[in-house]
Amino acid sequence: MTLYLVVLLSVLTSISQRGSKVAVSLYALELGAGSLAVGVLAALFAVFPLLLAVHAGRISDRVGVRLPMAAGATTMAAALALPAMAPALPALFVCPALLGLGHIFFHVSVHNLVGSLGAPSDRTRNFATFSLGSSLAAFIGPSLAGFGIEYAGYRAALLVLAASALASALAVLLCGALVPRHVAHEVEERAKSAFDLLAIPALRRTLIMSGVTLTGIELFSFYLPIYARSIGVSPSAIGMVLSTYAVAGFIVRVVMHRLAKRYTELGVLTASLFLAAAAYAAVPALAHGALLAGAAFALGLALGSAQPLTIILTYNHAPAGRSGEALGMRIMANKVTQIGVPLVFGGMGAALGAAPVFFATGLFLLGAGLLSLRAARE
Repeated sequence: MTLYLVVLLSVLTSISQRGSKVAVSLYALELGAGSLAVGVLAALFAVFPLLLAVHAGRISDRVGVRLPMAAGATTMAAALALPAMAPALPALFVCPALLGLGHIFFHVSVHNLVGSLGAPSDRTRNFATFSLGSSLAAFIGPSLAGFGIEYAGYRAALLVLAASALASALAVLLCGALVPRHVAHEVEERAKSAFDLLAIPALRRTLIMSGVTLTGIELFSFYLPIYARSIGVSPSAIGMVLSTYAVAGFIVRVVMHRLAKRYTELGVLTASLFLAAAAYAAVPALAHGALLAGAAFALGLALGSAQPLTIILTYNHAPAGRSGEALGMRIMANKVTQIGVPLVFGGMGAALGAAPVFFATGLFLLGAGLLSLRAARE
């Protein structure tokens, strides 16, 4: 019962987070933002997660998961409501920063909670079930934002996304008895730096691969709408392209537990990273919505399996009592590249379009695939 409630709570916040990438990027273009400004917006989603990811993990380890989950979801709702109430670029720049702040506390805490449920032998199955909810949200969020924008306008779409996050916060508070206050850990000595975790070779490699994987997920959901709009794809069609990605992610996660059992987690992760690199490199050569949907489907299969696998490996390699910190380090590794890529290539995009972002991310994914292949062979 607890696992399925946690999945529902995560779906509600993920709908808001996924939909916000479509709504914010397209709203920025509607308000006259240039390519560099859009790149800054993409980076702002990651600023607070970069700075506070490890701290959020420590909080979930020490005080439990219920409070940071409720506070995080409430902050996300406020962030999305702001540009709806004050429709101007300054409010739009505050929105992704504030949304990232709320999301990082919810995100790290909910993953820490899922990892603690049941016996260690249940962990892969639990994360696979949890990731199915993420796939469902990845389908609903972009579609909801796209159709909401097209038929009701940007402000209405943002308010609907805010309501989804607020519903999650209320559910945490109202169903608090079903959400464990504390995560059951054997706690290690706390007087250690989070960066001591990098001394563990297997965890260090996993954090690198995870950071690149999550960068691929985040940048696709933000830059695909910009590229698709530049070739004349409608907002509703853009939402459906991103939802195709989510459908593929859902499909692969249904069988992920069996794939990992047969080929090992690292074996599946390696193949996924190589496929994702190829799909990313292909996007700038595609000039039709149907072709973009095909690339999105391939990317959904690849990253849809890679993301939960890196979460499982991070949790498994973390020392006892420091799983929240390790999950926070995982997010921080992602945000370093997620901030750097939009800022570095945002200015170039003013002259060359979104293609450099797709090519650069493809190279990152290729490098992560090679690292995973080396780890699998060892």
